Amino acid sequence: MPRPVIRVRIDFAENSHVGPGKIDLLEAIRVSGSLSQAARDLGMSYRRAWLLVDSLKLGFREPVTVATTGGKGGGGVTLTQFGEGLVDSYRALERDIAQLAQRRMRRVMRAVTHSGPQSLPRRRPLARRLSPP
Repeated sequence: MPRPVIRVRIDFAENSHVGPGKIDLLEAIRVSGSLSQAARDLGMSYRRAWLLVDSLKLGFREPVTVATTGGKGGGGVTLTQFGEGLVDSYRALERDIAQLAQRRMRRVMRAVTHSGPQSLPRRRPLARRLSPP
């Protein structure tokens, strides 16, 4: 039986929200240690990535990322402990909601005519679809 695909956006307050695009970007920063590389990895412009990180900076009292200036080895961006917790909490919530949706929607999913999420085109990160303001 196919599984429903759930996309979660959390609005904490006005101008303070997080969803799959920002979380994907934070995970890409975690892997690459670079905002520009994370943007390239996700197929988004550096400007868009910078705006998303800046919105996180403005939306929370605690920093989500910390940048280091260039030098011999170059600069970079890393997630703070708060940023790591944000990503981990979001992904855990996403898993919990997906499990609940699968249980609650079991009967409905039996009536779905396609073969499930595998047959859907791969979803691009939300941030990639948005145009810069």
